Amino acid sequence: MADPTFDVAVVGAGPGGYVCAFRAAQLGLKVALVERRATLGGTCLNVGCIPSKALLGASEHYAWARHQAGPAGIKLAGVELDLAALLRRKDAVVQKLVGGVAQLAKARQITVLTGHARLAGGGRVQVAGSGEISARNIVLATGSAPAALTFLPFDGHTVVSSDEAIAFPAVPARLAVVGGGAIGLELGSVWSRLGAEVTVVEFLPKIAANYDDDVVRLLHRLLVKQGLRIEVNARVTGLRAPTQDPKLKTQDPAEPAVLLAERDGKTMEFPADKILVAVGRRPVTEDLGLEPARVDLDERKRIRVDDRLRTSAPGIWAIGDVVAGPMLAHKAEEDGAAVAEWIAGKAGHVDWNLVPAIVYTDPEVAGVGLGEDGAKAKGLDVRVGKFSFGANGRALAADAADGFAKIIADAKSDRILGAQIIGRGASELVSEVVTHMEYGGSAEDLGRTIHAHPTLGEAVKEAGLAVGKAAIHAL
Repeated sequence: MADPTFDVAVVGAGPGGYVCAFRAAQLGLKVALVERRATLGGTCLNVGCIPSKALLGASEHYAWARHQAGPAGIKLAGVELDLAALLRRKDAVVQKLVGGVAQLAKARQITVLTGHARLAGGGRVQVAGSGEISARNIVLATGSAPAALTFLPFDGHTVVSSDEAIAFPAVPARLAVVGGGAIGLELGSVWSRLGAEVTVVEFLPKIAANYDDDVVRLLHRLLVKQGLRIEVNARVTGLRAPTQDPKLKTQDPAEPAVLLAERDGKTMEFPADKILVAVGRRPVTEDLGLEPARVDLDERKRIRVDDRLRTSAPGIWAIGDVVAGPMLAHKAEEDGAAVAEWIAGKAGHVDWNLVPAIVYTDPEVAGVGLGEDGAKAKGLDVRVGKFSFGANGRALAADAADGFAKIIADAKSDRILGAQIIGRGASELVSEVVTHMEYGGSAEDLGRTIHAHPTLGEAVKEAGLAVGKAAIHAL
């Protein structure tokens, strides 16, 4: 490498890292982007957000063809699953996107280095297989990895993480999912639609625990109706492995593993061919040379940063899943863009209170800001507007009448404090609420915003009107 000195060296090429690198390059800075994988895009593009959404989309088509085409007046004969083709399409989507990121990096003249990176002090980064580079600013964007349970470790075959659960070579007859959060519910839905008997085991009193009780009750009921078995208030305690042949040292393929749990002092057993542990993610901060570089960690092994994402070491920044906050790709992207702008002397900005969160089941669940339950728990005086998709023309026409939109606003100022939506396309609909919240908009502002008819978005408009008891299509 002729000149190893850069304005910015970004370690990690996930959504946070590559967005930071791209924005820095746009601002005229000389940028290096270091990634340990052979492809860019990080967990999100390679084994997370994108492949899981490809599976969700394909499995929704399959489920619709099997169960909903007939009532819609479409006769389909001999609908069959070709899992190998489905997985190939998923992989093709991933390859197209990671290839696109690589092309954009090249077009922006970003130096891409492949290998594990460690801080070497003095603004230097040691990259395995590529040598050492120097940078005036170093941005740590190493992301997160699936969290494991000490008493139920991953083995890559029976007890698996989401990394393996996006690529089962065959549909498991029985799948046990440990954890009723977004990842568990999404991948549980995928394999249930494709034919697996799926049981979700959740320690807390409800699945999707960050959402309001009325949202979760409906989601729970609809997922059970779709075929998922959901067990809440159940504490997983371990695994009873299949009996092994002492001579061959292999398990009897006819005998499944048994996931063990406990509720109210009683043992629960869940036979399973695959066990997906989806209890959250942990920041990837090990073996980065943080301690010698004097980069401090908090009690959860996340990198400590200030309100501009600067670490305790001068010239070193950290973004995305390795710092406090929601472990979401779009949050990491905003972190990355803001850091690039701060480095370039611009006015970067992120409002971490307005990061939307999504569960991509069917129906989808989306939320931003304070929910109704959270606002009331804080003792805030709020007004709530709610509108059912069952009263929305587009939803009825599209057989998507399950769900509702809910807007939470300050009782005195009418300023929107949050929203929760359960229904078809909730992941898209929540963005307009975020937009109004960005400028401090009111529920009335949202309700008076013109929406095309017929659209699902009209339910959000009506929910805004309902805050002031002015909904047009509901009492």
